[in-house]
This record gives sequence, structure tokens and C-alpha cells, in this order.
Amino acid sequence: MTEIRTRFAPSPTGFMHVGNLRTGLFAYLTAKHANGTFVLRLEDTDKNREVEGSAEHIKECLELLGITWDEGLDVGGAHAPYQQSQRLDIYKAWAQKLIDAGRAYADPYTPEEVQTFREQAQNEKRAFLYRNHRPENPPIWDGSQPLRFKSDPKPYTWQDEVMGELKSGPEVIDDFILIKSDGYPTYNFAHIVDDAEMQITHVIRGQEFLSSQPNYMNLYEALEVEAPVFATMPHILNENGNKKLGKRDGAKDVLDYVREGFLPETLLGFIATLGWNDGTEQEVFTKQELIEKFDLKRVQRSGARFDEKRLLWMNGQFIRALSIEDLATRIEPFWPEAARAAEPSYKAKVLTLAQDRLKTLLDLPALTTYFFTEPDADISLINTNKQLARLTNEERDTLLTSAHAALRELTEWNADSIQECLNSLLETTGQKPGILFSLIRIATTWAPFSPQLNDTLELLGKDRVLGRLQQAADLLK
Repeated sequence: MTEIRTRFAPSPTGFMHVGNLRTGLFAYLTAKHANGTFVLRLEDTDKNREVEGSAEHIKECLELLGITWDEGLDVGGAHAPYQQSQRLDIYKAWAQKLIDAGRAYADPYTPEEVQTFREQAQNEKRAFLYRNHRPENPPIWDGSQPLRFKSDPKPYTWQDEVMGELKSGPEVIDDFILIKSDGYPTYNFAHIVDDAEMQITHVIRGQEFLSSQPNYMNLYEALEVEAPVFATMPHILNENGNKKLGKRDGAKDVLDYVREGFLPETLLGFIATLGWNDGTEQEVFTKQELIEKFDLKRVQRSGARFDEKRLLWMNGQFIRALSIEDLATRIEPFWPEAARAAEPSYKAKVLTLAQDRLKTLLDLPALTTYFFTEPDADISLINTNKQLARLTNEERDTLLTSAHAALRELTEWNADSIQECLNSLLETTGQKPGILFSLIRIATTWAPFSPQLNDTLELLGKDRVLGRLQQAADLLK
């Protein structure tokens, strides 16, 4: 069997968003599932759009998510260099083959003349095809003009691993530019040369390239290169599923998600399941499980909806699966300022309580600050609570005073005895847990949410709990 070789070839034109990353991840998983080779190269021939620092950003994103490459940038390999701007002589050699075969020619027209051709076609309400204006006696190509492919329009039928059988007619095939007047190749030419030289067996890319596929097929034939296996990824859609995901919908820098407290393994698992499943009900996958189970034939043809709620839920699942030692290491930068000087053992106890409630690492300060410093009272937390808002200040004061008195009598301050006391309070006050426990929780933490109440009170300590209950009662008076 031929070794499976896939590649990820991003352009350094900005930050890496989830759509880019999914393409790279699916290429990586395809190779790793078959014990093949994953190649990383850089398509940096569009110098006008290049953004400084993008190449390093791309590598950082991949490395952070554990998408390692076997060959390519920084790693090297038998097909170096892996940066298109360093392969110009290679493209010129392949271009010369086309010129010698009569399948490429120098473009003698100015941009203004080409624009005139376009406008003429538009006025006549027909599609613009450059081949309709192909020069009869083009000049010898000296590199100062664009080099164009001399197409051979014909129908094509090809198999796509995701989309199935696809077809096109000769009317969509045209003479496109191979090498620009600045000496750099176009993507349409360079990626085919690179894939051939690097022996890429599977090309995985986004749906936006589908319309260009007939031209690529034409060029494969002209170069006498065997076409690889194609797999077209459907679009990632916004949360409503009605349009392609854009920056306003969440197509943001992958590193921003990490800064917001999402775990790399969450992002890996979430992105992998945008349009792919293994045919079971499983939703959360480790990297190794993805490698074992991934199959391009399980990628759906329709667009995949970017569900922010599902991403949050999945992140919580991964956080809860971490050992407390691992979580402590990862969450260190997210501790509130008040926790910096705290004893490590106390912080570990706080983190153990908070772990089950964390949706992102960024939730840590809201969940834990009150363990380290006296919180500012925020009456709106009571007034905006549907059940507590119905109570009068006198009723709230009575409940807090009763809780203070009952908890003060406890001789043992541990989670079990605190819970027994709280349960007894339900009977003596006649209140529901949603009212009594919520009021006590808010009065002792002044936070929108917290860990289990009895565990929280135990760790805060008896004196601190009683003091905060008294302060809250005084405030309500």
C-alpha cells in the first residue's frame, strides 16, 4: 500500500481561526489514523496580504493543540524547502515544462485591457472567459509578464471522499495565471506542484475551492501528474446555522479561546466534531481516540453549526477529567490577585471545590475570590433572583438571623454537620432549598454562583461565615 501523506498549507495572512484549524486537524487525523505522514508547509506567495508574525502564530496554534507535523517547517524533510517563497526555481522549472509542451504562454495584456474584456462580457450578459481572448502570437515569456495556463476545456467527473461524485462541464475551465509578473506563483499552480513534489496522497481543503477544481483537474493532466484523493470540508456555520461563520459569530483567533480559559484538548475535540462523528453517541473524544476513530467518510456533507454552548459544556467535561495537580498547573495564571499570597494547600482545597463548577479557567476568580478576601455586597444578586425578590427585607433578615443562630451552635464544623444543620433549617423555617440556601450562599459569597453550599461554608470557616451572615442581615435592615 502507498503511504498516506497529507499536508496543511496555510497562508500567513492573519490569525488562525477554527475553519483553518479544522482543515489542518482533519489532514493530521487522516495521516495519523493510517500511520502516515503529516506535512506542514507555508503558502506565502501573496506578499501583499502577508501579515508579520502569522507564520509563528500558525505554528504556535498547532503545537498548542498537539497537532505535530512529521515533515515541514522547522522540522525539515526530503522535500525541503517547505516555504513557497523559497521554491521559486522549482515553479519556474515546472512552468517551463508547460511552455515547452505548448500549454502555457506569456500574457501580453495590461490589467486595463483585461478589465475591458471583463466589462464587455458583462455588458453582453455572458461569463467572462480569458481563453476567449487568448493571443494568437504571444511573446516569449521573460518573467516580466504573467504566465498563463493554456487550458483544454472538457467535462470532468471525479470522486470526493466527502461530497461523493462531482461533475463539471467545459464552460467553467479557463486560462488562469500560473506565475505572476512579480515572479511568484499563484496558489492554483504552486499547490499542485508542491503536492506532486511532496508526494501528497490526500488533499483536504475547504468548500471555497470546489469551484476551482475543474481547472485543477485540467492542470494535473497537462503536467502529467496523477491527481490525489480529494476531500472537501463543508462550511462551518454560525450558531443559527444560516450563514458561514464570520468574525462576529466566533471565527476568532484560536489563541483567544485559550486566553479565555478553554483547554487545548477541548478545542481539539470540539473542532474535530464540527461535521464529523464516529457513528455513536460519543461526544467527547481524546486526541488518541480521534486518531483511532477518524475516517473521512464520516464527515458530513452539510455545514456544521458552531455551537458556543456545546463548546462550554465540552470544556467543563475536560476540566472535570483533569487531576487536581494537572488543573492546578494549568489554572495558575487565572487565580484572582487576592489568592497570590495564599498557602498552596489552601488554594488546592479551594480548587478542588471549584473544579466541578468551572466551565472555563477564566471562571476561577468569580468562583473563588471570596475565599481569599472579603467580598463587596451586591444586593442586586438578591433582587434579581426570582424567588428571593419576592421576600420582604424583614423575611430575608429573619432567615439570615435563623441561619446565623443555628450555625453558631455547631460544635463540629465540617461539611456533614453543616448540611444537617441546613436541612434542619428547612424544617424550622418552612422554606424551600431554592430560597433558603440561595440566600445563605449569596450572603456568604456575594457571587453569582459557587460550589456546593456545605463544602463552601466548611472551607470559609465558622467565624468568617457567621460574620458575613451578620453583615448581610445588618445590610438588609
